[in-house]
Amino acid sequence: MSDHHHDNNHDHGHGDGHEHGHDHDEETSGPNLYSKIDISNVSVLNSPHPASNAIKPWNSRLNDLFIESDEDVDDQLILRIPFTGSVKLRSLLLRSGPDSQTPKTIRLFATDDQLDFSDVEIARPTQELAIVQTSEVAQYALKTAAFSNVRCLTVFFPEAQGRETTRISYIGFTGDFVELKNQPVVTVYETQANLADHEKIQGTDGFLSRPGM
Repeated sequence: MSDHHHDNNHDHGHGDGHEHGHDHDEETSGPNLYSKIDISNVSVLNSPHPASNAIKPWNSRLNDLFIESDEDVDDQLILRIPFTGSVKLRSLLLRSGPDSQTPKTIRLFATDDQLDFSDVEIARPTQELAIVQTSEVAQYALKTAAFSNVRCLTVFFPEAQGRETTRISYIGFTGDFVELKNQPVVTVYETQANLADHEKIQGTDGFLSRPGM
């Protein structure tokens, strides 16, 4: 746990047990979900760089842009990643470092809550991953049952592997996407309704009807 103070400022960009990943040269485990990320609402905490430096298309994964933790604070980072629909996550793709600027672990939280540093230090992660040092993109399998209906993901990088800052050059996800659709409101009309058959809601002048969300 870091002893440094975070002010939780953020920039917007335009599990239990450790599991290791491996290098790969192409997307696997389903489609890349970059196009399903709500880019305008992605944010990063404790970095002077925009989140879009790391959350970018697959064909830009090796460019020179990155996010890095604030060297005047500590080596921790948080990424908040909302999606435009419901996703089932199958794997996380990561390019980080170099070397000791690679995060030691990643903690993933599949929740709509706006978690900050004080929250993620005590909350139970949906999954935690041990990160390997590599200059390539590494792929980490996720527990799909735990990430089967994700609307927003918080990604916490607790510490680097020796350096005072953590650097992330690319982060992405593979999986399946389900587009959100407005639920239809079904109204049932009674013929010759008898108001005496209905119980009046206390505190109202009529009847309270709440369509399902």
